[in-house]
Amino acid sequence: MPGTGTNQQVIAMLDELVRLTTLDEESPQSFKVRAYEKAKLGVEAHGEDIGELSAAQLTRIDGIGKSTAAKIREFIDTGTVDKLERLRAEYPPSFAELAKIPGLGPKTLKLVRRELGVEDLDALRSAIADEKLRALKGLGATREAKIAKAIERLGLTGKDRRTPIAEALPLARRLVADLEAVPAATQAAYCGSLRRMAETIGDIDITVASDDPPSIMAAVVHHPEATEIVLTGDTKTSFLTSTGLQVDVRVVEPDQFGAAILYFTGSKAHNIALRQRAIDRGWLLNEYGLLDGDDVIASATEEAIYDALGLAYVPPPMREATGEVPAAAVSAAIAAAAGDRTGEAERDPDDRPLPDLVELEHIQGDLHYHTDRSGDGRSPLADMVAVAAAKGWRYLAITDHGEDLAINGSNREQMLEHRERINALQGDYPEMVILWGCELNIGPDGGLDYDDEFRALFDYTVASVHSHFDQDQVDQTRRIVRAIEDPTVNSIGHLTGRYIGRRPGIELDIPTVLDALVANDVALEINGALDRLDAASDVVRRAVDRGVKLVINTDSHHVSELGRMEYGVLTAQRGWTPRELVINTWSQDDFLRWARSRT
Repeated sequence: MPGTGTNQQVIAMLDELVRLTTLDEESPQSFKVRAYEKAKLGVEAHGEDIGELSAAQLTRIDGIGKSTAAKIREFIDTGTVDKLERLRAEYPPSFAELAKIPGLGPKTLKLVRRELGVEDLDALRSAIADEKLRALKGLGATREAKIAKAIERLGLTGKDRRTPIAEALPLARRLVADLEAVPAATQAAYCGSLRRMAETIGDIDITVASDDPPSIMAAVVHHPEATEIVLTGDTKTSFLTSTGLQVDVRVVEPDQFGAAILYFTGSKAHNIALRQRAIDRGWLLNEYGLLDGDDVIASATEEAIYDALGLAYVPPPMREATGEVPAAAVSAAIAAAAGDRTGEAERDPDDRPLPDLVELEHIQGDLHYHTDRSGDGRSPLADMVAVAAAKGWRYLAITDHGEDLAINGSNREQMLEHRERINALQGDYPEMVILWGCELNIGPDGGLDYDDEFRALFDYTVASVHSHFDQDQVDQTRRIVRAIEDPTVNSIGHLTGRYIGRRPGIELDIPTVLDALVANDVALEINGALDRLDAASDVVRRAVDRGVKLVINTDSHHVSELGRMEYGVLTAQRGWTPRELVINTWSQDDFLRWARSRT
């Protein structure tokens, strides 16, 4: 679709330029890399469609220079960029993805390629097995072992390529939006493990409802993301993106859309459980509908199918066959017997219904939030507060980094000055309480920024790990527990410090950590950044079972990042999180009462 490049497509193009140029220039700090990063932030913050802007007009957007503006215009007009195509040819996906492995910076990666002919993960693993990396200048046996351990902990294999959710989800949402804009489409949705909020995915599945499949297939084939067509047919087209990710697009009749997205969302085990309930009733459930012989019982919506099967609706993130189908049956029975006390009394108390899940609309505030007071913050305080108020938040904790994070942190004097600026803004937002907070850095022994007396001045704190990721499980657990036990800590941020697909998190004794959180009445964060989603959903579910308080945050560093709250909520749902355990769903009074009780 040349000439119709959206802001999100341009952002994705610039992001790819950042990644590949970092590899080409051998430094994330090169002038070119920083220029593309600034341009990306400029487009993110711009808000209005840039599709019709000339190159000269694009340079008026903060962060976009003349050279980058020309590339953006080239992409909008042609669907590609010559510079990007050259970089893709030089660094194909199988090679470029190796840059995600900790210990393999651009210079090292190019050295390994030049000296050992390594072009993909299989070749790298073989070189490590043959102890060839250690012979290269600047490496050695210790670093070779660390790279091998990083590959193992990231779960990387050469045969089963997995794409992190941070790469897959934005692409899927762009594709769905583009396909919904095709006149012949009535609905579209991404499905598969991505819809279930899995951390990594094998491919992207998209289902489109339409009475005109040829028009949809034509739009798919000519989409700028489709760099290689794998197969195309009357109702299904598969293509590869520039990064090697496969996308499968299917077209179904509009009245079969619900059955189709239910089937293609899965999981397989969840679908089997649903099909068994249909069989028990003498029915058939497949991707076309819930059928009684030739009669269609339900097919247009997922909700109708669940209802016909005697189940409450199960949100996609929960569909992993971990008890959600029996729980949905209990929920449906309770709803059917509403007001019938006898029916309630006869229900087995061990039969648990679905939880009253947290929803995005329940969120009342954000409690991990940065401004340009942090070295990695990119938007000024006034702007960050304004966009939070526009979201309707009733409370907001400004948690810029503490002094122990050398590059990004602030000393006492700077923090006190920051408090004054925050207090000065409070009068402009009478409906929202703005808290002067801090993201405290958890040191290698569990120590925190500042002294006890100064930390006690903050209205709210989140304590997080940012370094020393190689300690063993015992030391890491002791480190986190010590931070939890500090009376000035309200919450623990991004528990393991992981970046999905790029950096494994620290190894922890999770039961010990959860017990400490309960004992000290400290909240555990679900960080909504797509490359973090930390604590992970499996840890969240264990926390829920123990009654740990949770907090869902965006960890925003820029005004464009507040959408992360949705991803945090979906991760919470995947972990079966009830609304009442999430402290930032509480009323302003209840939340402030709890926060102040910790100091």
